[in-house]
Parts: sequence; structure tokens; C-alpha cells
Amino acid sequence: MSKRVVITGLGVVAPNGVGIAAFSQAIKNGISGIRHDEQLQELQFSCQIAGKPLISEELKAEYFTELELRGFNSTGILYGVIAGIEAWKNAGLPIAINDEPDWDSGTIFGSGTSGIDKFRESIYKIDELQTRRLGSTVVAQTMNSGVSAYLGGKLGLGNQVTTNSSACATGTEAIMMAYDRIQTGQAKRILAGSTGDSGPYIWAGFDALRVCSSKYNDNPEQGSRPMSASAAGFVPGSGAGGLVIEDLESALERGATIYAEILGGNINSGGHRGNGSMTAPNSTAVQRCITNAISNSGISADEIDAINGHLTATTKDSLEIENWTKALNRKGNDFPLINSLKSMTGHCLSAAGSIESVATVLQLHESFIFGNTNCQDLHPEISTLIDPSKVPLKTIDSNPNIIAKASFGFGDVNACIIFKKFQK
Repeated sequence: MSKRVVITGLGVVAPNGVGIAAFSQAIKNGISGIRHDEQLQELQFSCQIAGKPLISEELKAEYFTELELRGFNSTGILYGVIAGIEAWKNAGLPIAINDEPDWDSGTIFGSGTSGIDKFRESIYKIDELQTRRLGSTVVAQTMNSGVSAYLGGKLGLGNQVTTNSSACATGTEAIMMAYDRIQTGQAKRILAGSTGDSGPYIWAGFDALRVCSSKYNDNPEQGSRPMSASAAGFVPGSGAGGLVIEDLESALERGATIYAEILGGNINSGGHRGNGSMTAPNSTAVQRCITNAISNSGISADEIDAINGHLTATTKDSLEIENWTKALNRKGNDFPLINSLKSMTGHCLSAAGSIESVATVLQLHESFIFGNTNCQDLHPEISTLIDPSKVPLKTIDSNPNIIAKASFGFGDVNACIIFKKFQK
């Protein structure tokens, strides 16, 4: 018998808020985390703004020992550990100090890369014949599974401990993988999420592709403009989101706060066929991902109250809206409310799906729909498909029951989850 799966813990490291309280306040009030980046300017990037979380030395010391921080410069692991442990504590779970691993708990925490700055440092030291000065943590910081390995050790997790990687769909995929494992009874709880490194060595390739915003370097907060007629490309971002995914029986036994329920979802790929490619989505696959997610969740498309889209502020935004209208068979005034967190955070790449899922769950739990900043000039191709009132510019009091969250990534990969307000 399949189990009901719920969310009992949330953690976040976002450009516009580190910690759930700060992040929730930021998204409700339309606060942007996009700032001018001096390093990008010095390196003559076209896009010189970014969404980068602000982490103090004091905060680092709360999560890492002095010894661990020696020679430590993997921002992805840093963000992931902070967000993951916040989610764990937020779920009311203890950090095990006994010798026995927690066999019922694991983590699936995704990453696009790990320790890119540590790789760079290593290359220079190797070239200068200083291999022995690399330090003892270089492997842990640069292996892609570094984030899940650190979390597994700090929390004493004895179930599956792994890192998935599917470009911008990574975080949403991790949550679905956790859902599948819990629903089939292979774990009681999984810390699911994803993280993304900061910095020019991550973002340079996108700048070279000319898909990043370069027209708002003097007005950073206006730079990320999903669904806008004046959208000029995405703003690179970084951070991490963590969610404790748990079977309902375990959550009720513990008396845990239940933030939302996961009804189901779907993961697929367009296989670079049709209009799909390494960098563009296959529309048929996107629509199938959404319709299969709805079918797997046991609901109808008419029951979806809101959508948290992928919507990156590129030329593909209009296509994404068109795909939603076709998948749901809803358009005009019948279309659900829709928003994009990227207007406030930029595109956090491998961390996007998890940070945006945290935002989606907060909307269900706290009964609001956050606004789309910088979208006063809705793209005309979008306004012909859906009523402009479905794209709120500011936060509205609402009581959504079901929200669909989707992420679409390079490699033509897709993930969609259906979240529901929890009811016993």
C-alpha cells in the first residue's frame, strides 16, 4: 500500500533571504536579492549583476567547525549544509550524537557542480608542483556528492545518501526522488533539496551564450524580468533549498508541523527531439510531464489554483505559458494564477527547483500568492494566451489548495510536482 507523503521541514539559503523567516518576508514583500557584482564587472562580463546569498562568518561557524572551515571554499556545500540542517531542525528532528546511524532517514540533495573554486585552486597548485599542499578536504569539496556526504555525516543518516544532477531541474527532481522512496516504504524521511555554487566560473558559460541580462547593470533589482516584454535574459543566481519529506504516519507520530502534502509528480525528457535540444525544451515533453504529474496525483487540471513556473526571463517564457495552457486545457480567465520566483532571486540554476519549491510550500502553508516584480509590461504573446490578472504584480491574500511546480533544464529534462495544502 502506497503511503501519503508530506513536508515537515523547510530550510533555505536564497539571494533575498537566508533562513525561512527572512525568505518568507522577502517574497511576501517583493524584496529582491539581485545586486551588482564587482567581480563580474572586473572580469568584463556582459551581465554584471547576480543573485548571491549573503553568508556571514558567524553563520558559517554555526554549521561548520573551525577545522572544517580551514581551506574550505565550496559555496555549494556551504549553502546546502545550512539549508539542509535548517530544514532538519525546522522539522523538529534531533541531530544524532549516538554511534548508530539513523537507518530510517536519508538525503537526496542535488548539485550542478561542486567546489568550482577549489578545483581552480587545485589546478594552480598542481601546475606549480604543490600537489601535497592541496589539503585533506579537496576531494570532499570537489566531488559532486560532497553536499549529501557532508549532510549525511552531520546528521548521521543511514538510509540513502546521494546527489542527483539534472541541470535546472535538479531540485524538483530530488524532491520527486524522495517522494518515490518514501511512498514505497523504503525510508521514513528524506532530506531533499539542491544547491548551486556562486561565482564567475559557474556563470561564465551562460554569459558566453548571451542568455544573461546585460541591460540592467546599473539597476540590478530590475534585471530579472520573467514574462515581461522587456525581459533581456536571466540573471545568474545561487543558493540552496531543503525540505524534509516524510511519510504521513511518521509525521503524525512525531506530532510534526505539516507544511503541505505531495500528491505526485512526473519526471521526463524530450530527448532533443521535435523542438527540443540541449538548451531548448521539447514542448511535447513539457506538456506530457505536466499532464502525467496531474494524472499521477489523482486530480484534474481544473483543481490547480496556482502555478510556480520555471519562467527564466528569456525568450522561452511565452512558450512555457503556451505549454501550460495546452497541458491544462485552460487559458484566458480560466488559467490559474502564475508566478516566478526568479524575478526576486535570479535563476539559481541547480538550486532553483528546491528554493522555488520552498516558496511554493510557504504559499500553501501561509495562504498567499507572491507577486511577479518587474512584470508591469506583460509580454504581448503571453497576454493573448492568459488574462493579465493571472500574473499578479504584488503579493495577494489567497487560500490556494493545490499548486503545481515545474522546472525545465538544459539537456531537455523536465520535472513537475503537485503540492497540496495538508488536510488529515
